[in-house]
Amino acid sequence: MSDVQNPAVLSAPLVVEFPFTRSTGPVVGAFLTGLRERVVLGIRGSDGRVLCPPAEYDPVTAAELDQLVALPGTGTVTTWAWNERPRPYQPLDRPFAWALVRLDGADTALLHALDAPPPDSGDPRAVRTGLRVAVRWADRRTGAITDIACFEPLADGSGSAGGER
Repeated sequence: MSDVQNPAVLSAPLVVEFPFTRSTGPVVGAFLTGLRERVVLGIRGSDGRVLCPPAEYDPVTAAELDQLVALPGTGTVTTWAWNERPRPYQPLDRPFAWALVRLDGADTALLHALDAPPPDSGDPRAVRTGLRVAVRWADRRTGAITDIACFEPLADGSGSAGGER
């Protein structure tokens, strides 16, 4: 060991960037275009399951997929995580849940924000596994996943009267 003091810490600017663009292709492009038009699309796999979000290739067989399926804007929460302190640029500026939502007619779940009361609130619309939810569409849609502003509980959390806006 040396008794020499550490010199001043050196620093240099670092910009993390990805200076390229990626085409979305026919499947993801159709999914994003559908969102702009307030339609959620899945895709039928080679075994008949409906995947949402859609994939270009079957996750089991690697076969190319092309049979898009329109899904309703309602579904069921399969699992969730409560976010008590949202960070800047997250979908909501108040506590919310990140949830996996299996849309009606789909066999896989979509990860998105869920604007629901906290799990310990006693509210029948509180976040929980099995909660029935609906898409809340963004006012301005551009063909991005953010066209779904978030999901929200159906009126009583069990499946009656929707909350699609």
